Amino acid sequence: MEASVLDLRKKMHDVMSAIDRREHVTLTYRGRRRAIIVPLTEVKSNKIKVADFPAFGMWADRADMTDPVAYVEQIRKPRSF
Repeated sequence: MEASVLDLRKKMHDVMSAIDRREHVTLTYRGRRRAIIVPLTEVKSNKIKVADFPAFGMWADRADMTDPVAYVEQIRKPRSF
C-alpha cells in the first residue's frame, strides 16, 4: 500500500488495516517516497554485542593495565617536580 502524509492524518484506519494484513506501507511526502512502515512481526531484533565492535579488547594485551584501579590512580597522581 502507498499512503501520503495526508492519508495518515485522514485515513489512519485504512493504513492500520493494511498493517494488520501484514502489508508494507510506503509513506510518501509530496509525491516522493520517504519511508516504509513495516509490521512489528517482520522486524528482526538486531541486538549488537559489545564484542562485535572493532575496538573491543584492543588494550587486552597491555601489561601496564592489568590492574585498572592502580593504572587510573597512577595517571591521576599530581605532578611531582
